[in-house]
Amino acid sequence: MCGIVGYIGDRNVIPVLIGGLQKLEYRGYDSAGIAYLDDGRMTLYKEKGKLAGLEKMVAGKCAEHTVGIGHTRWATHGEPNQKNAHPHINEAGDLAIVHNGIIENYLQLREWLTRKGVSFVSETDTEIIAHLIAYYLKDDLKEAVSQAISKLKGSYALGVICERFPDEIVAVRKDSPLVVGVGKNENLIASDIPAILEYTRDVYFLNNGEIAVVKKDEVMLYDEVLNPVNRDVFTVEWDVSQAEKAGYPHFMLKEIEEQPRALADTLNPRVKDGEINFDEIGIDDAMLAGIRKITIIACGTAYHASYVGKYIIERFARVPVEVEIASEFRYKNPIIDQDNFVIVVSQSGETADTIAALREAKSRGAFVLAIANVVGSTIAREADKVLYTRAGLEIAVASTKAYTTQLMALYMFALKLAYAKGGITKEEYHTYVAELQKVPENAEKVIQNKELLQKFAYEHFTEHSVFYIGRGLDYAMAMEGSLKLKEISYIHSEAYAGGELKHGTIALVEEGTLVVAVLTQGDLIEKCLSNVKEVTSRGAVVMVVTQEKYQDLVKDVADKIVTVPDAIDFEATITSIIPMQIFAYYMSVQKGCDVDKPRNLAKSVTVE
Repeated sequence: MCGIVGYIGDRNVIPVLIGGLQKLEYRGYDSAGIAYLDDGRMTLYKEKGKLAGLEKMVAGKCAEHTVGIGHTRWATHGEPNQKNAHPHINEAGDLAIVHNGIIENYLQLREWLTRKGVSFVSETDTEIIAHLIAYYLKDDLKEAVSQAISKLKGSYALGVICERFPDEIVAVRKDSPLVVGVGKNENLIASDIPAILEYTRDVYFLNNGEIAVVKKDEVMLYDEVLNPVNRDVFTVEWDVSQAEKAGYPHFMLKEIEEQPRALADTLNPRVKDGEINFDEIGIDDAMLAGIRKITIIACGTAYHASYVGKYIIERFARVPVEVEIASEFRYKNPIIDQDNFVIVVSQSGETADTIAALREAKSRGAFVLAIANVVGSTIAREADKVLYTRAGLEIAVASTKAYTTQLMALYMFALKLAYAKGGITKEEYHTYVAELQKVPENAEKVIQNKELLQKFAYEHFTEHSVFYIGRGLDYAMAMEGSLKLKEISYIHSEAYAGGELKHGTIALVEEGTLVVAVLTQGDLIEKCLSNVKEVTSRGAVVMVVTQEKYQDLVKDVADKIVTVPDAIDFEATITSIIPMQIFAYYMSVQKGCDVDKPRNLAKSVTVE
C-alpha cells in the first residue's frame, strides 16, 4: 500500500520518479505526486487518480542533476483528492516529504502544532510530519527528522528533501518497507525493489528505526540514536525483465504461466538423494522430531495456503496444527509459548498484520519459521529461520505463482517433518518427493489447455454470483478459487465445504446459478458428488475441476469438466488451483476490469 520512490543523481529526475511510480502501481493507489528541486527551488506536482494525469502535468519538463521524491497514495486519512495527495510540504514550501504508513497520534500532534501557529491544508496524518521536521530543523536535516519521528506513534516509511540541503534525501522506516538503491553516481530510495531495478540491483534494506542519508555518491546509515551503521550491500537476483510484461496483455497471465518454473525453482534445488534437504535454512531432522504443536499465521491467499498446510501436516506428521488469521492473532490473547513451532506465511514479507503476529509469537518464546518470497524483507529478517519460495517477482495484485510456491514449500516441510517423526516410511517419503517433482510438468499441461477456460468464461462473465464447493483439501482450493474470482472480476463469490450446503447455503442456489465444484480427492468424491447433485437438481450450472482419472465419475453431473493430470491425490491440489486462476483471469478480462490492479486492493498490505 502506497509507493515511495526517490532519486538523486545526474539524470532528469522527473522520468525516473514517474517510471519508479509506474513500477509500484501494483501496490494500489488513488492519487500520485512528485516533488523535486529545480534550480534550487521546490517544485511540486500532484493529482488525483491514475498516474496518467500526473504524467500529463509534467510532460516535457526537465530537471537534471538534482533530487526528487514521488508517491502513489492509498487514502487512509482524508478522501482521495489533490490536496491530500503526497508529497506534502511545510508552510514555507521549501521542505517536502512522502510517507507510507499511519500516524496514530496525529490528532494530538496536529493540535500541538496548531497552537504553535501552524496552518494545515490537508486532512492527512502525513502533513503533520512535514511541519514537525520544519519545526525542529536547524543545521542538520537528519537530526530534524530524528527529532520529529521521536514524537510519532504508528508506522512510517519517509522520504524527505529540502531546499537548504539540495544534495541529499533523508529516509527512515518503522514498520513500513523501504530500501535504498546504490548506483554509480546516483542513488535511490523506494518502497519496493521493482522501482529501482532499472538502475541498480545493489540495495540496503533499512531496519526499523534506521535513518539513511542518501547523496549522489554515498549512502550513510544511522541507527535510531544517530550512531553510524555499517552493513553490506545486498545484490538482488531478480532480472529487470521480471518487472516487464514481456508481450503478455497482463502481468497476471504472465505470472500464471511462470508457475511451472517457479514451482521447479522452489523444489528441485532442495531435493537430494530423493529427500528434502533444508541445510540452507538450518533446520535438521532432530529439530523437527521435537515439534509437538504448530501454529501457522497468515492473511488472505497465504491463509488459504496455510489451510492446506494444516491438512498435510496433520495427515502425515500427526502434529496438531492451528491456522490463525494474522489480523486476529494478537487480539485473542493467543496460547503460544516456547513449545510452539510457529510458521508465518507472506508473499511480500512486509504484511503488517503478519509482522505484528510474528513479533507477538517471538515475544512469547516461540520459534518462528517464515515462508516468504522476498529476500531481505522484514519477516525474513525477523524470523528465526526462513524458507524462500523462489517465485520471482510477482506484480499482479492477485497472487498466483506466489500461492502455488507457498503450497510447495508447505508440502516440502510437511513431508520432511513426517519422515523425521516417523509418520511415513523411507519408501513413502521418496515416492511422495518424486511425485512432487512431477508437479511443474503437470502445471504446464494445465496451462496449455487454458482456451477451454477462456471459452467457459466468455459464456459466464455476466454472472452476478458464483459458488465454489469442495471437501477436505478441495475446500481449501475452493476458498482460494473463490477469492481469485471476486478480487479481480468483482463478481460476488463464496466458497463452502460441500457438507455445509444443506445447512442453509443451498437456499441461494436457483436456476442458472454457476457452481464450481473441486473434486480431486478420491476418498471424498462420492460424498461431494451428492452435493453436486443437490445443486444441479435446483438448476445450477456446474463446472467440475477434477483429475483425469476421475472424470468418468463426474461426467453425469457436470456441465463442464476441467481436468488436471493424475497425481497422488493430496498433491493434485497444487495443480487444481491453476484452472481456477485462469478462469478468474478470463472472467475479469471479459468484464473489462483492471486485471493487474483491481479496485480498492493493494499487493502489499503494510498497515493494520
